[in-house]
Amino acid sequence: MANTPLLEGLHVVDLASFIAGPAAAGMLGDFGADVVKVEPPRTGDTYRGLHRMPPNPRVDGVNYPWQLDNRNKRSIALNLKSPAARAVVERLVKWADVLVTNFPPGTRAKLGLDYDDLAPLNPRLIYADVTGFGEEGPEAHLPGFDVTAFWARSGLMDVTRQRDAAPAMNAFGSGDHPTAVSLFAGIMTALYRREKTSEGARVTASLIAEGAWAAGMWLQAVLVGGKAPSPADRSDPPNALANAYRTADNRWLLLAFANEDKQVPLFLQAIGHPEAAQNPKYADMPSRRAHAAEIAAVLDGTFATRTLAEWRELLDRAGLTYGVVQTIDEFAHDPQLVANKILVPVDDGSPEPYLTIDSPVRLDQEQKVRPRPAPDLGEHTESVLRDLGYDDAGIEELRQNQTIN
Repeated sequence: MANTPLLEGLHVVDLASFIAGPAAAGMLGDFGADVVKVEPPRTGDTYRGLHRMPPNPRVDGVNYPWQLDNRNKRSIALNLKSPAARAVVERLVKWADVLVTNFPPGTRAKLGLDYDDLAPLNPRLIYADVTGFGEEGPEAHLPGFDVTAFWARSGLMDVTRQRDAAPAMNAFGSGDHPTAVSLFAGIMTALYRREKTSEGARVTASLIAEGAWAAGMWLQAVLVGGKAPSPADRSDPPNALANAYRTADNRWLLLAFANEDKQVPLFLQAIGHPEAAQNPKYADMPSRRAHAAEIAAVLDGTFATRTLAEWRELLDRAGLTYGVVQTIDEFAHDPQLVANKILVPVDDGSPEPYLTIDSPVRLDQEQKVRPRPAPDLGEHTESVLRDLGYDDAGIEELRQNQTIN
């Protein structure tokens, strides 16, 4: 008999959108929680339309962003602005173990969804709140997206570009998904606290805090009086052995030598320049740093003589540390993703289900549930309302006053 999923019986209300909040709620669903996604009638969560926003790829028949972060959920279409919705919200809060929201502070206050509004209804409630710019300060009220609050605000967008090049747009969700993991960790910590105290708690996460954590090494340097590195110039890098080089077939390799004293002689042997090990310009780390531009120019010419496959064979044989700058298309077929079950099939009943990306938190002793298709708008409205104690007459009344579809 299959093991019961770890979080089976945990009730989660997902009042969030775009992207960190829904992703954190989705992670709870991966471990078996019953997650109810609350969406506005008719339009639904605006996240449903993200796949139509350039430069996101168009895929016929699959709303892939929605599937990624809203699998294993039930959808209830509920007009939170309707006066009658308040009674539904209160029943949801009393039913819930966890409530996730990312409404801006003003919207939460207007709808009566602040922690102080809801905690008295359920003293064991874990209220998880994710924002762009934190809960306090002059910009707490501003909407935040990962491109603005995580990438641009933190300095990461600046330091990940080449010098004199314009900042590049990040991949959608690349700040939101790490923030979702932090929110999930906070929720699980609060649930552990509840086991010890029987009390609920408020959990907060923000894109700006996640950006600070991601940029933490250099941000910490600045906080103690240092100066952060400027955007790189790969032709004149701080370290030519931690730099990207183009191969003959127009691919890029990234060198990453942590133990240079051991790896540099092996590297020079592999690339056909063993004599360079005796050159005083390259003899030790300070010399290599002082002549980084010269070394980079030599390596540019060297790497341009062979294809990526040829260089991989040589570097692998020498046991050297490097990375291939893969495309997203290549990464989708990376054998490591399949070998480590990072890609898992969607349980949609088809004989050849498509693959989706597993959330990154795992326990060897616990099985996640197989990812089910993300819900259609309002697909579970009636079943959720019945779980909350509504009968046919009560559901019809909500429908008549346009609180639900």
